[in-house]
Amino acid sequence: MTESNAGRFTVGVFQDVVWATNGINALLRAGLLPDSLSVIALDSPEVNALIAQMLAGAPESLQVAGVGAAIARGPLVAALQGTSGDLRTLGLSGTMRRVGFQPHDARIFEALTAKGGVLVAIHSEPRAADALSVLHAYGGGNAAIGAWGGRV
Repeated sequence: MTESNAGRFTVGVFQDVVWATNGINALLRAGLLPDSLSVIALDSPEVNALIAQMLAGAPESLQVAGVGAAIARGPLVAALQGTSGDLRTLGLSGTMRRVGFQPHDARIFEALTAKGGVLVAIHSEPRAADALSVLHAYGGGNAAIGAWGGRV
């Protein structure tokens, strides 16, 4: 479960859909591609609309251990699910190591998402520092780059 071959992700959790919308818009204006973005959040009509509009597609319904009924879309979901649907049994806290995050970071992401936060991830190692800067500037709480070896 400590494998990290899914590439690098930069992750932050926004307090709600309004903040997440502003953050995602800023990421897109910064030149990050919509297909590099992922969203995981509690299931709600607002998050559903956010994913459909910003990520140009329907979200996937998931049960995420430690979070509950969630919806998600993007490359982070496949990296965390693995071949056996591990988000259902292990949650974010048990799967985020696959993309380079330490367990304490993953527990924070899981707790914030369970409280209604909107987790946004960017799969773009060459632009990780840019993505991190935008997440911080637009309210992406606990934003970090998973197992990133570069310099800011």
